[in-house]
Amino acid sequence: MHYVSTRAASPAASQSPQSFSDILLGGLAADGGLFLPTEYPQVTGAELDAWRKLSYAELAFEILRKFATDIPEADLRALTAKTYTPEVYRNARHDESAIAITPLRVLEESNGKKLVLQALSNGPTLAFKDMAMQLLGNLFEYALAKQDAQLNIFGATSGDTGSAAEYAMRGKQGIRVFMLSPHKKMSAFQTAQMFSLQDPNIFNIAVEGVFDDCQDMVKAVSNDLEFKARQKIGTVNSINWARVVAQVVYYFRGYLAATTSNEQKVSFTVPSGNFGNICAGHIARMMGLPIDKLVAATNENDVLDEFFRTGVYRVRKSSETYHTSSPSMDISKASNFERFVYDLVGRDAARTRALFQKVETHGGFDLSGKPGSDGDEFKLVANYGFKSGKSTHEDRLATIRDVADDYGIVIDTHTADGIKVAREQVEEGVPMIVLETALAAKFNETILEALGEDAERPAGFENIEALPQRFEVMPADVEKMKAYIAANTGL
Repeated sequence: MHYVSTRAASPAASQSPQSFSDILLGGLAADGGLFLPTEYPQVTGAELDAWRKLSYAELAFEILRKFATDIPEADLRALTAKTYTPEVYRNARHDESAIAITPLRVLEESNGKKLVLQALSNGPTLAFKDMAMQLLGNLFEYALAKQDAQLNIFGATSGDTGSAAEYAMRGKQGIRVFMLSPHKKMSAFQTAQMFSLQDPNIFNIAVEGVFDDCQDMVKAVSNDLEFKARQKIGTVNSINWARVVAQVVYYFRGYLAATTSNEQKVSFTVPSGNFGNICAGHIARMMGLPIDKLVAATNENDVLDEFFRTGVYRVRKSSETYHTSSPSMDISKASNFERFVYDLVGRDAARTRALFQKVETHGGFDLSGKPGSDGDEFKLVANYGFKSGKSTHEDRLATIRDVADDYGIVIDTHTADGIKVAREQVEEGVPMIVLETALAAKFNETILEALGEDAERPAGFENIEALPQRFEVMPADVEKMKAYIAANTGL
């Protein structure tokens, strides 16, 4: 399996195709694009039948071996077995089985319509990002040990990516983490979860701006190839291919757990900000997983919903980005969207490059086919199963109350966005699986507003906000950020 950039004019243009290990430690390609396989591996019906009996770790191995063909299978099997264990992922909330790393729970079933919740927050930081990040940490350590090398991870977070990355990388040999987050725009729990870490290889930087300012700096540093090479910069944001492909696994697990035969289809609703999570669903569907619809659920920052309704991709300015009660989705420039657009325009890298250069110069592009638009590919979106919807703060409050009253469970704000939109899109005869985002405790301010009482906290997190915090506040200045990184790596 080889990989090319979404912006390479041809596989041999800006670079030759690369292996999984070649791109594992990096983020953006040298030409500013994102990596994708030269073709998606296909899954047979016989494989799906065999996979129904596997543990999550075994399933992860079977899927990843299709993408990481240059890693010895014995090593890859050991890495997935080390990652996906009951000790790492607490299973007690919905299912006591050690196999059920991501258990399903049926919420509603009537008139042929079924709404299902897939739990993804059983990891160490209580968010779905742990599903991929724990594997990424082990993959990084494995690759660095083979090369006797070190890596300085430079990433951005709107809330959950940062803590998941830091908990996965803390104490790892040869790895430092420099994580940007928007200053005072995460929940108190999210902030404390990151900033309370005292490990010497963890550096938290609170940026005076919004998430998109943080993400723009990560891309700017990644595009400075000389600095990136000298400082040994890698990334764990969802632009990292290994992280996206690790997320493909739970789509297969959700489908296999919700069905009894390969003739059945399911749909997924995914709370969406940076398009990484739902991009993994797109990849699973392209591999042959019988997915009917992929529904992107946004909050008030509805750039993705606007595209899937109109064909117009219109990035918002920092001043137009809302600070909401589902802050991990307060994103107005969805980086992983480029991977889908590349497929949508027929894997035409030159066209993809031109469209995303227009994002930088004109703030977006228009594929609606209307006079003056940039193309008419929007008509093809239905072929890929995408739908979308939007949720507001009042919708979140109402959905949290409904789910607590009707089913006795408390969901987080992002999952509430997902359930609200899923209810609008669920169809008869096709189970709708909503991907859980995080535990409600991470967004207690809104839970308290909705229910009048605090969300339950898992053991060990009772007083996390009271712990000492270590972080730096810095402006959204790329040169100052580079100087800070250089000063703390000694390279």
